[in-house]
Amino acid sequence: MRLNATVPLSVDFDTPEDFLIFIFHIMFATSAVLVAGSVVIGISCTPSLRGQNRFIFMLNTSISDTMTGFSVYYLGLFDVQEGYPSRNGTFYILPSFLGVNVLTFLFAQFDRYFAVCHPFFYNRFISRYFVIGICAFCWIYTYSILTVQSLVPISIAAQMNAFGVMILQIILIVKLLMTVKLYIIARNHLVREVPGTEKENKKESLRIIVFVVICFLALWCPSFVNIIVRQMTRGGLKFRNEATNLFAILARLNALVTPALYICGSPALREAVWVTVWRRICPGRRPRIGLAIDGVTKK
Repeated sequence: MRLNATVPLSVDFDTPEDFLIFIFHIMFATSAVLVAGSVVIGISCTPSLRGQNRFIFMLNTSISDTMTGFSVYYLGLFDVQEGYPSRNGTFYILPSFLGVNVLTFLFAQFDRYFAVCHPFFYNRFISRYFVIGICAFCWIYTYSILTVQSLVPISIAAQMNAFGVMILQIILIVKLLMTVKLYIIARNHLVREVPGTEKENKKESLRIIVFVVICFLALWCPSFVNIIVRQMTRGGLKFRNEATNLFAILARLNALVTPALYICGSPALREAVWVTVWRRICPGRRPRIGLAIDGVTKK
C-alpha cells in the first residue's frame, strides 16, 4: 500500500457539501459493518443455517460486505484514488471486496439452478464442503490476480486490469441471463412441486438471489460502464477521489443493501440475527420486518 507520510482527508470542508459527504461515509461505513456483520454472526452461530449451502454463500458475501464497510473508513474519509497510477491507493485491495461478491453471486445462481432443476444431481454431488471450496476460490482467485498485478510493471498491470474488465463483462452477461432463468423457474417450475417445507425453502432461496442480484447489478453497473468508457475512449466521468466518486459510492452501497435483503427475505436468518446479535444489544420487542412478494409480506 503506497501511502504518504500523512494522507489528507477526502474533502476540504469549504462547503456544506463537504460536511455532508464526510458524514455520509461515516454513517454508511458504520451501517454496513453493523448489518453485514450481524448476518455473519447470525449464520456463524446458528448450526442449522451453517449446514445449508445457500447460507454459506450468504455468509461469504456478508464477510466481504463487512470488509467493504470497514474499507469505507479509508476510501471515504481520506484522499484516495485507485488506478494506474494511484494516489494513496491500496492496489485495488479494498475495492476488490466487491469483486469477490461478483463471483460468489454467480456461483450462488448456478447453485440455486441445480438445486431446483436437478435435485438428484445436486444432492449427490454438491456438498457443503464443495460450496465452502467455491467460496474460498472466489477469494483466492480475486486476490491472486491482484498480487500478480502488484508485482509487475504499471504498464502491464494496467493491461491486466483492462483484460479483467473484459472478463467481468462476460460474467455480468452470464449473471443477467441466469437471473432471468431463475425468475422463470421461480414463477413456473416450482408451481408443479408438491407443497411442503422443501418447496418453500426453494422459493425463498430463489426469491432472495433474484432480488439481490438485480439490486447488485443496478447499483454496480453505472461504475462498470464508466470504467469501460474511460478505458476505451477519452470520455467518461472523472472524480477527485473515491469519496466523491458517485459511481463507486453506488457500487459500495451493495455492502448495506445485500445483507439487508438477506435479513428481510429469510425468516430463519432474521430469527438468527435477532437471537444472536440484536436481542442482546437492544432488548425489547422484536421488530417485524419482511420482504413483500406477490402481494404477501413474509413476517
